[in-house]
Amino acid sequence: MIHCKELNKDFTTKKEMFSALVENKDILMAQKKAIKKEVDCGVIVSPIIVRDKKINSDKAEGEIIDPINLNELKVVVIINTTNFLDKHGDVHLPGIWDKSLRENKMIMHLQEHEMEFDKIIADGDQLKAYVKTYTWAELGYSYIGTTEGLTFESTILRKRNEFMFNQYINGWVKNHSVGMYYIKMDFAINDEDYPNEFEAWNKYYPQIANKESADERGYFWYVLEAKVIEGSAVPLGSNQATPTLEINKEKPSNDTSNEIEQPPESTVKGIDYRYLIENLKFTK
Repeated sequence: MIHCKELNKDFTTKKEMFSALVENKDILMAQKKAIKKEVDCGVIVSPIIVRDKKINSDKAEGEIIDPINLNELKVVVIINTTNFLDKHGDVHLPGIWDKSLRENKMIMHLQEHEMEFDKIIADGDQLKAYVKTYTWAELGYSYIGTTEGLTFESTILRKRNEFMFNQYINGWVKNHSVGMYYIKMDFAINDEDYPNEFEAWNKYYPQIANKESADERGYFWYVLEAKVIEGSAVPLGSNQATPTLEINKEKPSNDTSNEIEQPPESTVKGIDYRYLIENLKFTK
């Protein structure tokens, strides 16, 4: 038996499941668009530690900053990545956030998706959101191709959210997640009997990093546009290419325990920290 999560139903064959999915495609897409999606990234990337000279201009290069006396912290985090099939069966395609980032000036960096005053980590002038393209190799993986990272540069004030200030400065934040609404999306199936869906499969399948997951499912939802509401620090994610690119620490943490949907160990290579640090964009 094959269980379909979207339909909450078991099928004898994939063919039967594909037929039911296509028949209910419009309803399923309407349901996906109607709710706020809280979606994480795809692979594990350990935190990368960088220094923000603007905030700590009085400190010499290489000098350790005492966190007890620090009141501002600059963090650079990847909130979500494209070209990865997540546990929801969705693939976010390059360009998905472009329109939203141009139009939405109220994006927030939150704690665990909670839209409460005491859960805000950064917003307004303390937050810059943009998209940056990485190769998977630059993130430490042997996947072929590139991914777009939805990136937040946040200035965290101790007096605003001291709990998350301490979580970041101690290197305890390992995962991030985007809160967004799907705007434009459609469906792809690896079956010639469904010409439109099969054409979409052939078009987008080649850029999926974790093709083995797509092969096993035989279908996926591809998202062309989404409205970003917030990005959150979360304790555990479904899609972990969401590193913290952080300041005022000397070494990145290698703790990746209790993660889910990890790629095979043999696919992981060393992260090119020098490349990422040198190519970070900082506001002036």
